[in-house]
Amino acid sequence: MNLKKIYRLMNKYNLSCPVRRENPYRRMSKAMKTSHVAPNVVARNFSCYPPRQVVLTDITYLFYKENVCYLSTILDVCTHEVLAYKLSRNLKVDFVIDTVNELIRKHNVVLDDSLIVHSDQGCHYTSHAFIAKLRDANFVQSMSRKGNCWDNAPQESFFGHMKDEISSIVIEQTSYEEVEKIVTDWMDYYNNDRYQWDLRKLSPVEFYQYRLSGVYPLQERAKFSNGYTACREDPTMETWSDNENVSSHT
Repeated sequence: MNLKKIYRLMNKYNLSCPVRRENPYRRMSKAMKTSHVAPNVVARNFSCYPPRQVVLTDITYLFYKENVCYLSTILDVCTHEVLAYKLSRNLKVDFVIDTVNELIRKHNVVLDDSLIVHSDQGCHYTSHAFIAKLRDANFVQSMSRKGNCWDNAPQESFFGHMKDEISSIVIEQTSYEEVEKIVTDWMDYYNNDRYQWDLRKLSPVEFYQYRLSGVYPLQERAKFSNGYTACREDPTMETWSDNENVSSHT
């Protein structure tokens, strides 16, 4: 059976055969990728650094009503705070550079002189533009081993928790602007109001202030109507003794 007969039969029975087009971002990925691979400076030592000395970065997809957008974030490995993020309609390297620019604009004063920026070996992070941006800012680049997501585990965990909480909402949105508003609101909630057990039951912003001042923000006394005094202590410290308060009211 030759092609002409196939075309004739397809026209007769209204048949179509869609051809899958090449993913344009795959071509872009090949064009941007270089042979540069930075050493794994962090080496999974996520708990031994003070605030603003090591940050993690990555990109994730957010799907909504027959469309998709892309989120780039930079996360402080110590406080888990999202220091910078950018949402984009496309995967061009520009929005990853913009994320670094936002990090510098918002936190340059408190960043370590030799800030370590850790990522995977994705094409954005091996691109000449990203490497030059980090070099100009005097940042140290660190990369996970190829195909090893555990080397960037806190960042991957962050995306997992975020998607658990907002994916069912995002998928119902019809516009990029609606998704952007949801992401913005959730980032504010995460940084300021989402308490984490690993951060001594504090939010990322509260934990950062605690690390700077040494004063646990929940260590305060609240008066109840019956005259008793309650104290919310740091969960890592010994529980306070309230015998004196009790005896004074018996």
